[in-house]
Amino acid sequence: MSPTDRPEAFGVFKPVGHVIVALPTEADARGAMTALLSGGFEPADIVFYSPEQMRRQADIDIEQAGVLAGIGQELNLVKSHRELAAKGHSFLVVRAPKEDQAQRVATIARGFNASRAQSYGHLIIEELIEVGSGENQVAESPDRGLDAQTESGREAGVAGR
Repeated sequence: MSPTDRPEAFGVFKPVGHVIVALPTEADARGAMTALLSGGFEPADIVFYSPEQMRRQADIDIEQAGVLAGIGQELNLVKSHRELAAKGHSFLVVRAPKEDQAQRVATIARGFNASRAQSYGHLIIEELIEVGSGENQVAESPDRGLDAQTESGREAGVAGR
């Protein structure tokens, strides 16, 4: 995979078998990448996205999203990633098709201040890093967007980010 690859579902970026990690700085992302490589992942398993690259990717997805993209949360996740990219977050997309690999990615990402880590399956996108209060999410819908588990319900409310 490379930053120009676009595995998608209904016109929206959906890298099944991968974990997307949002990190507040490029230094955090580069540190996490080094730790992932030391932890058994191969260079071909990891793709770095600068904030600008992720914003462009998200803009394309938002523009090209099909009607069915609004049924699940894929489009809302793209919007969330775009908002984080606009705040300067860098991203890693890590090939981790097995649960233990995804958990290893999340553990390493936490050590580098990751604000989000999501494991993309065929039917489920799993949050690997707890965000906000830890309470169960409620009232998610395509119209309302993601329940970001922040006071405002938006990514802007992520503490320290």
